[in-house]
Amino acid sequence: MGELEKRTAQAIVNIFESGKAAGDYGAVTVLAGDSGRLTYGKAQTTLASGNLYLLIKAYVESAGALYASALKEYLPALKRCEASLDNDARLRWVLQEAGADPAMQDVQDGFFDRVFWKPSADAARALGIKTPLGLAVVYDSHIHGSWRYLKGRVEEKAGKASAIGEKRWIAAYVGERKAWLASHDNRLLRRTIYRMEAFEELIAAGNWSLALPLTVRGVRIDADIIDYHPPVRVSAEGAEERLLLLKSPPMTGEDVRALEEALKRHGYVINTDGIFDENLERIVKDFQQLERLTADGIVGASTRAALGI
Repeated sequence: MGELEKRTAQAIVNIFESGKAAGDYGAVTVLAGDSGRLTYGKAQTTLASGNLYLLIKAYVESAGALYASALKEYLPALKRCEASLDNDARLRWVLQEAGADPAMQDVQDGFFDRVFWKPSADAARALGIKTPLGLAVVYDSHIHGSWRYLKGRVEEKAGKASAIGEKRWIAAYVGERKAWLASHDNRLLRRTIYRMEAFEELIAAGNWSLALPLTVRGVRIDADIIDYHPPVRVSAEGAEERLLLLKSPPMTGEDVRALEEALKRHGYVINTDGIFDENLERIVKDFQQLERLTADGIVGASTRAALGI
């Protein structure tokens, strides 16, 4: 599955969680009767699961985190999953403000990929599920919960995906999960059958590839909304002299990767993916400021010289 299909699947679940295709990094929710208690972020990780502690710990430890000091003092209570945090107005305010910090956004993207997307992709691969819509269903269940239990129920009733085919199995799973949600003892879960109804609409439309544009719960998803543009790639030849800066679509190439590796050698925590994104621009500006260069985020001869590249 390509990056566009991945972002589209994630956008569907973001809409379920926050009503926004791009997600809401600063969303803080506390619902009476929710066993997860306080939830936070674009895919709403929970206090009760311990994942909120892991997310905030990763943010506090990240380079350039603007609210690191304010959130660091909460780590012990987050680790203990203290119920009193549900009603801590200051914590909720700090979390909401931190959602606008590019460092928090980067941490959340990596965290939700690692904790939810990758296990979902692995589970789908094990079942032979290959369509973007099928993977979106599996991802939603990993975010929402009870994937393994309902997977087992569907296999008992309808058979394995390898035996009946992916599309029939996913349709059966969506139907089984909808019925389970509708009859659940927890009224909050009963109210979430809209998730399965949205998937039923996509199945009925035959949009297994999640072709864009599409609409989920009245929210439009297209390439601009999920901020996906095929990256402009350049060859290494002639790339050495070009200015590196934030553009749309993003600049990519071996020169960008060399920049990332140089910044890593200078102590910055950074992905060496060869893509000049907002996080890389922020780190470049920080480095330039420390070196008393013009902190404009543009990598030219002076910044290269300071980095030793």
